[in-house]
Amino acid sequence: MLLACQNISKSFGVVDILKDVSFHIEDKEKLAIVGINGSGKTTLLKIIMGEEQADSGQVVVAKDTTIGYLSQHQDISFDNTVYAEMLSTKKHIIDMEANIRKLEQDMKDAQGEELEKIMETYNRLQNTYDRENGYAYESEITGVLKGLGFDKVDYDRHINTLSGGQKMRIALGRLLLTKPDIIILDEPTNHLDMLSIEWLEGFLASYQGSVIIVSHDRYFIDKIATKVVEIDNTKGIIYHGNYSYYSKKRSEIRASQMKAYLNQQAEIKHQEAVITKLKQFNREKSIKRAESREKMLDKVERLDKPTEVASEMRLSLTPSVESGNDVLTVTGLSKSFGPNQLFSGLDMEVKRGEHVALIGGNGTGKTTILKMINRLVPKDEGTIALGSRVKIGYYDQEHQVLSLHKTIFEEISDSYPDLNNTKIRNVLAAFLFTGEDVFKKIGDLSGGERGRVSLAKLMLSPANFLILDEPTNHLDIQSKEILEEAIKNYEGTVLFVSHDRYFINKVSTRIIELKDKMLYNFIGNYDYYESHKDNVYGVADNKANPFTSVSGGNTSGGASTIVGSTSGSTTEGSSNAASSNGNGINTTLSGTNALGNGTTSNKEDYLKNKEEQARLRKRANDLKKTEAKIAEVEAAMEKLNEEINDPANATNSHKLGELAAKYEELDNELLELYEKFYELEEG
Repeated sequence: MLLACQNISKSFGVVDILKDVSFHIEDKEKLAIVGINGSGKTTLLKIIMGEEQADSGQVVVAKDTTIGYLSQHQDISFDNTVYAEMLSTKKHIIDMEANIRKLEQDMKDAQGEELEKIMETYNRLQNTYDRENGYAYESEITGVLKGLGFDKVDYDRHINTLSGGQKMRIALGRLLLTKPDIIILDEPTNHLDMLSIEWLEGFLASYQGSVIIVSHDRYFIDKIATKVVEIDNTKGIIYHGNYSYYSKKRSEIRASQMKAYLNQQAEIKHQEAVITKLKQFNREKSIKRAESREKMLDKVERLDKPTEVASEMRLSLTPSVESGNDVLTVTGLSKSFGPNQLFSGLDMEVKRGEHVALIGGNGTGKTTILKMINRLVPKDEGTIALGSRVKIGYYDQEHQVLSLHKTIFEEISDSYPDLNNTKIRNVLAAFLFTGEDVFKKIGDLSGGERGRVSLAKLMLSPANFLILDEPTNHLDIQSKEILEEAIKNYEGTVLFVSHDRYFINKVSTRIIELKDKMLYNFIGNYDYYESHKDNVYGVADNKANPFTSVSGGNTSGGASTIVGSTSGSTTEGSSNAASSNGNGINTTLSGTNALGNGTTSNKEDYLKNKEEQARLRKRANDLKKTEAKIAEVEAAMEKLNEEINDPANATNSHKLGELAAKYEELDNELLELYEKFYELEEG
């Protein structure tokens, strides 16, 4: 064990953030911490690093364990060039190399005992140098820089001239090169493009140390994590598996917890009804039984309602009008910014009902294409034609469609005056705006919060062609899942740019990749793209005319082409299957690398189980009959009571005597029925 969190609790004022959270990490283990925004994930990392003090509990770190930490708000004021800063992480190796060279010189003039001492030191340093891969440190540096998206032309750039995102990548690269025993990363993919994220996945998955990551990138977690800790309602729940395993098990657990909660609520309600009846019966025995049941009910440990998105918060997108089959036709599209040509001669088609992901590296022009379609940026050459009855709903990263002076609630209600307050609040709650939050001014919100308002507004739009630029940025996992379900079930057409591969995998029916100023077409989801892209690139490299349609292979997962006209007319399906690992749960959940392990029962167990099931069915049937009989007797007693109190019988003493006798007889029968009912319930 390298590190253990033991019963960590933390509150801010009266608000509990973490309560008795415990987990540990072993050597080479890869752990992901997940949870909704505000659940305490970053707070937990800060407690581990000693930047925050826990109210109770402790963090135990094994002796001599080194930890490297990349926060979301890293100190990135490096007064250095890109390469020199990376090189500084290898100073101990460079110094060691200099010592080795010096010892080699000293050996030439030394003799006897002095030579033996030099040789001893030399051999020790040489072994350490070899162990720390001293001969390859330069290629290691260039490999990390390349993986994080830096070219050789960037090496001599001063870090102060870089963008904020580039500086964060420098901080990440610097940390990776120091090779601590435990790497702790808080949202490391926020400033990386898809290629860099894939590189980082490979680096961390094969890293010889341990890794703790906080991330909303589910595909990233899926590729790296061997254990997931979910922070839910202040508690920490451990799942032994990757994200797919966690997601599957979490759903099963939530369903089980909800069933247990609802069953307990029904039982509590039933017991309360029985207690009320026993008290109304107003007999000494029944009152004692009522009091006994009340005491038992008070001792019941009430289950908390599982934290899950309420069904009314699920978003449903419905186009107001169906468009024609040809939704978007792009021909000969070209765009340059000064001397920088993004692309030229691009052709693309989008058909009705398609969900098309436009992917590619940073700076390739994906967002520019979306803006040109929406006429926010002029094209240099080419045509962009919308089909008949096409109505666009556009989500842009700059959120230009919002009025800064309005509150969140006003922004939605003014745009959709027919919506009632409940519907507006439910949609806003799905995007994490609850309570008084809905009355915040748009102008006072952070970029991420404005993004969520824009998305909520778009989700209510009657548009039939949604164009989305990075829609999942700043959303937590729960909100991403809500959006995924809405878009997956959307009957209109979607064209979106995203770096969120899990999201792409869930919602896309086709992928268009903008790479090397060309468009590559993959008819399938992200998993299909991953398994076929190299084949398609190879075909493209060998074609004299790269815009000729070329088959990338026919499989059940889809088809791939590299084309000038990327049409969606030949879909062959897509595979949205997600793998899951393992089984087994308690407070700590265990998984394997199989789809599940079956259990076997011997004949004796089977027969015992069958007998028990039969007994339970008989008991349930007897309970039902007894309850029905109680209702029948109570109804008869109520009718007798009405007759006894009828003014017409007030002077008929004979009849009143008969009625009273019958009432007493039923009274005794009811008492026996309650007794039987009580025994059956206890049994």
